[in-house]
Amino acid sequence: MSTAQELVTRSNRLGADPKNTNYAGGNTSAKGTETDPVTGDPVELLWVKGSGGDLGTLTEGGLAVLRLDRMRALVDVYPGIDREDEMVAAFDYCLHGKGGAAPSIDTAMHGLVDAAHVDHLHPDSGIAIATAADGESLTKEIYGDKVVWVPWRRPGFQLGLDIAEIKAQNPKAIGCILGGHGITAWGDTSEKCEKNSLWIIRTAEKYIKANSKKLPFGARVKKYEPLSPAKRRARAAELAPTLRGVASADRPMVGHFTDDKVVLDFLASRNHPRLAELGTSCPDHFLRTKVKPMVLDLPADAPIEKVKARVAELHEAYRADYAGYYDRNKTKDSPAMRGADPLIVLVPGVGMFSYGANKQTARVAGEFYINAINVMRGAEGLSTYAPIDESEKFRIEYWALEEAKLRRMPMPKPLATRVALVTGAASGIGKATAEKLAAEGACVVIADLSLEKAQAAAAELGSTDVAVGVQVDVSDAGAVQAMVDAAVLAFGGVDLVVNNAGLSLSRSLLDTTEKDWDLQHDVMAKGSFLVSQATAKVMIDQGMGGDIVYISSKNSIFAGPNNVAYGAAKADQAHQVRLLAAELGEHGIKVNGVNPDGVVQGSGIFASGWGANRAAVYGVEEQDLGKFYAQRTILKREVLPSNIANAVFVLCTAELSHTTGLHIPVDAGVAAAFLR
Repeated sequence: MSTAQELVTRSNRLGADPKNTNYAGGNTSAKGTETDPVTGDPVELLWVKGSGGDLGTLTEGGLAVLRLDRMRALVDVYPGIDREDEMVAAFDYCLHGKGGAAPSIDTAMHGLVDAAHVDHLHPDSGIAIATAADGESLTKEIYGDKVVWVPWRRPGFQLGLDIAEIKAQNPKAIGCILGGHGITAWGDTSEKCEKNSLWIIRTAEKYIKANSKKLPFGARVKKYEPLSPAKRRARAAELAPTLRGVASADRPMVGHFTDDKVVLDFLASRNHPRLAELGTSCPDHFLRTKVKPMVLDLPADAPIEKVKARVAELHEAYRADYAGYYDRNKTKDSPAMRGADPLIVLVPGVGMFSYGANKQTARVAGEFYINAINVMRGAEGLSTYAPIDESEKFRIEYWALEEAKLRRMPMPKPLATRVALVTGAASGIGKATAEKLAAEGACVVIADLSLEKAQAAAAELGSTDVAVGVQVDVSDAGAVQAMVDAAVLAFGGVDLVVNNAGLSLSRSLLDTTEKDWDLQHDVMAKGSFLVSQATAKVMIDQGMGGDIVYISSKNSIFAGPNNVAYGAAKADQAHQVRLLAAELGEHGIKVNGVNPDGVVQGSGIFASGWGANRAAVYGVEEQDLGKFYAQRTILKREVLPSNIANAVFVLCTAELSHTTGLHIPVDAGVAAAFLR
C-alpha cells in the first residue's frame, strides 16, 4: 500500500471502535517521500486527516497533504502563542499539489513531532486520566516513563511544539496524556503507532477497572431510579415536544432520545447534579454538547404538568446562566452569542434528550455526552473529576477558527430542522411526498398500514437519521398515538403532517354498503381527524408552529358518478382544512389542502381495484386511464405523484408563510372542480 492508503487503513481501524475515539474526533498522520512532479526530485510529505473528517469513514480524499520542509520552516516565522491562530492560514502555503482536504488545527502536532506516524485520539479511558485532579501523578503511576503528562493547552501550533519537545526529551516515551483533552501516540511504522495508541488506551482501561471505587458516582437515589422501559419511553414521548421547544427557543433543533443504561445509571446516582454542573472537558465533547446540560430535578414519575412547569423554570435559569458564562468570558473580538438553549437535557429515571441542526448532529451530541459520562466515571473512580476551566472552554467554543468553520458550512435546505410525518407513505402520492420532503432537508416519518413497506420506503431515503418507517391504522386512535410517540422519540417532535392515507371503492349509491361507507370515512375523515388531533397537540407543546396538509381530492368539489362514499369522505377532509385553519392559527399552525385528480402512476388506490372500476365507468382500458384523465383536463397533462409532492412542499415553505385554509388544485385543470 502507499503511505496514504496505509494511513487510511489504520485510521479506519482505530475509528471503527468507539473505545478509541468519538465520531469525527482525533486525527492521524503519516510522513513519507514521493517524487515532486515539477522537479522530479524526492519530496518529504505529511498526510494528515483533514478538518472535520471522521477516522472511521476516512478516505484518501479526506487527507490534507503538506510539504514537510515548508511545514517545519513555519517554526522560524511563528509569532508566538498570542498570535498562533495565524498559523492555520499558513498551512495553506505548505500544501502539496492540490493539497487535499483543509488542514485542521492539530496539523502542527503531526508535522512537528519527529516520528513517521502519529495518532491523536479521544478515548474515554485516556480522557478520564486527563481530567482527574491528580492526572499527572496517575500518568506516572500507570505508564512510568513510556507516557508523558502534558498540562492543558489549547490545540494549536504551540501544542505541536510542546509535544515535539517532549518526544525529543523523552526517548523512551511512546506518547502523551494531554491534560483535559486526550492522548497522542507515535511510532516509526504505522503498525507500531497503532499498537502504541491501543496500548495507552487499554492500559488506562485496565487500571481504571482494577482500581476504581465501587460507586464512582455515589450511592443510588431511590426517587431517581429508572422507570420500567415502557413507562420511561411513554414519559419521554410526553416530554419530548416540550423539551424540543426549550432547545429551539433561539433556533429550531432536531432531537434524539436515548435511555442507554450508562445514562440511567449516572442519573440515578447521588453525585450526578454536581458532575453535570462541572460540564464536559474534551473540546470535541463540549463543542457538541455545550459546556453543560440542563438537568431535571424531579422524580421520574412526577405529575406531567408539574414537570412541564419545572422545565420552564429550569430553562429560564439555564439561559441566564449561559448568558452569564458568555458575559464573564467574552472579549471585544468574541463572536456574538450563538444561542443560550441547552443541547443536552437529562431527565432522571427516563433518559437523555440531545439536540442539533439535524438528526445526525443531535444523535452524535448524545453519544458525546455518554463519552463524557464514561470519562467522569473513570476520573471519579480514581480521583476527582476536574475538567478544564470555564474560561478555556469559552476560548474554544467562541474561537475565531471555530466561528470561521461554522460560516463555511453550506446553507441549510428549505426544510432543514423540520420533522415531517406522512401517512400512507409507502406508495404513490405519500411516497413521492416523503421523498420530496426528505430531499428538501426534512426528517421524515413514513407511516403506513404495512410496517414492512413503510420501513422499506424509509430505507430508500437513507439511514434512520433521515427517515424511519412506522406502522399505523389511522382509524385507530391508539395506533395513531403510538405513531406520533414513535415520531417524537425518533426526531424530537413533529412540525409537518401530511394526511395522505386513503382508499376508495367505486360503487353506485345503491351498491354502496354501510361497511363501504364506514371504511372510507374511518380512514379518510376520522383518520385525518385523529392524526391532526394527536399531532396538533405536539405542535402546541413545542410552541414552534407547524403545517398540516390534507391530501383531499378534486372529488371533494366535483360530483361524479359511482363515488358517493369516497367523494363525501373527501369533502369532509376539505372542510376539516377550513375548520382547523381557523382553530389552530393562534398557535402558528397552518392548515392547507391539495386536491389531486387522476393520479394513476404508482397509486395504491388505483392498483387495488379503483383503477379498473373507474376505467369501466369511463369505458377505457385500465392501462390508458392516466392518458384518459389527461385528455379531459384543460392542460392535457397527466398528473403524477411528484406534482402533488411539489404542491405540499410549496405550502410548507417560507414563501407561503402567510397562507392557511387554502386548497390547491393539482389536476391539470378541471373546470368543474374550480374553487369558487
